[in-house]
Amino acid sequence: MKKNSYYVTTSIAYANAKPHIGYAMELFEADTLARFYQNHGRYSFFLTGTDEHGQKLKEVAEKEGISAKEYVDKLSANFQELTKLLQLRNDKFVRTTDEDHKKAAQKLWQACSKDIYMGDYSGLYCVGHEAYIKESDLVEGKCPEHKSEPQKMELKSYFFALSKYADKLKELIMSGELRIVPEKRKNEILSFIDSGLEDISISRPKTQLDWGIDVPGDHSHVMYVWFDALSNYISAIGYVDDSDEYKKFWPANAHVIGKDIARFHCVIWPAMLLSAGLETPRSVYVHGFISSGGHKMSKSLGNVIDPVDFVEKYGVDPVRYYLLRYIPSYNDGDFSKEKFEEVYQSDLANNLGNLVSRVAAMINKYSDGIYDSKKVQNDLGLEDLMDDFKFDKALEQIFSKLDSLNVAIEQFKPWEIAKTDLGSTKDFLSGVACEVIDLANELKAFLPETAEKILNVFKDGKVTSDVKPLFPRLD
Repeated sequence: MKKNSYYVTTSIAYANAKPHIGYAMELFEADTLARFYQNHGRYSFFLTGTDEHGQKLKEVAEKEGISAKEYVDKLSANFQELTKLLQLRNDKFVRTTDEDHKKAAQKLWQACSKDIYMGDYSGLYCVGHEAYIKESDLVEGKCPEHKSEPQKMELKSYFFALSKYADKLKELIMSGELRIVPEKRKNEILSFIDSGLEDISISRPKTQLDWGIDVPGDHSHVMYVWFDALSNYISAIGYVDDSDEYKKFWPANAHVIGKDIARFHCVIWPAMLLSAGLETPRSVYVHGFISSGGHKMSKSLGNVIDPVDFVEKYGVDPVRYYLLRYIPSYNDGDFSKEKFEEVYQSDLANNLGNLVSRVAAMINKYSDGIYDSKKVQNDLGLEDLMDDFKFDKALEQIFSKLDSLNVAIEQFKPWEIAKTDLGSTKDFLSGVACEVIDLANELKAFLPETAEKILNVFKDGKVTSDVKPLFPRLD
């Protein structure tokens, strides 16, 4: 069953602000993978959720005068509503405040116990990252991402012997058993390992932070947020009781994450799994950032684009299409209203939408709404592209084929041929209709709502008489 299953996760969103468009892209990417492999005959499971412990959340809740639980309940609800708004087919939404998750995190801690010890820690702590930061990483004494000075922190803490797993991690990554995509992120991780791994602090004393999961056997400490959070990928599928679902789907086929948390997912997480005697994920896909006005979107910088606004105005699939095709799969990209509307008009309204409308209208006019089903064999190489997480290239292939169909119509001119050879016109239009159906089936994973509409236009050899525009023109 494992060979016939596909398990994909996003990172779990930190519940300290509303979701931004970069996270919407990550959700769309994971959702597309789940749909694609499900459509290709595999049992897919798609997980997303929220990370709800840690110092930063506790501090914000205190400022708002409410409990940490009340605060994360409110913020997590925003992310759960987003999954519905984006019409995702996620199989589960995990919260790190769930009781099953807490039990699983404690079970994993105990499974790693041979590599966990108590020690003293002194270092610079970035609250924004919920992580320690090296002095060499600072820019003018501040975290380059959060533009804030780290806190000097001294405490007694449990440590995880990360350094012990450097050689094994390198072996897994270099052999491809733990695949990191794209290649440049793989090389960055290997370079990071070569620079020397240090054991990491994985707990906080409750005198400093009491908002977290208790360390098994020591209720004076809570788990450090990353040890807690990373375990969600197994807690959500039944690790705590070794369920059939866990056996079926673990190890994950793909973790879909942003480059700012690559080290946690490509180094710390697999080391934890190795320590616990568990299999590591098959792949970690590291997407880039979306910029706005030439700057990385950041809650702290206040330049975050709200995906809800765009979805409510333009629809889910247009936003999904732009993020999957025009934010490069292996690099950073930019999002602007002007570019988005240009793509909406050219690719969706004029190319895809106009093609479907024209073909349906001509079949209704010249063939009484009837077309002959023909076998179509388009090998677009999508499976190889999706295996490499090249969403942009996969859509490029599909839309290139759509372009060629539009060109074929202009060259054949069925409205002219019909005057003298109605049979050839009907045959040509049947062929184009079947090509459109084939491409709609390929689009199911990428633009599910649009694909369903197209397949409802061309159904069982008949064309719907009343065909509405797939993408209404913008005012």
